[in-house]
Amino acid sequence: MEVNHETTSYNPGDIVYVFYRNPHTQDVANVQEAAVVNNPENPNELAIFLYETYYPLTNEMAVYQSEADAMHAYEQYFGYE
Repeated sequence: MEVNHETTSYNPGDIVYVFYRNPHTQDVANVQEAAVVNNPENPNELAIFLYETYYPLTNEMAVYQSEADAMHAYEQYFGYE
């Protein structure tokens, strides 16, 4: 999966789109809007704030700047709904 963190600069307050798996049903994934914030555990790093939880913003996370880009990638990896 292509992740473009190295070429994309994120700032606190940016709205991004990520894939989110339902923790109760692992075979269900959705595109979800999330916010880029300062990591409360390390203010020098960024995090994704999603469902009242902070996730460190790493190169392992698939982050998209637009919902259309996220939906296109979702369809490539998971097929049409």
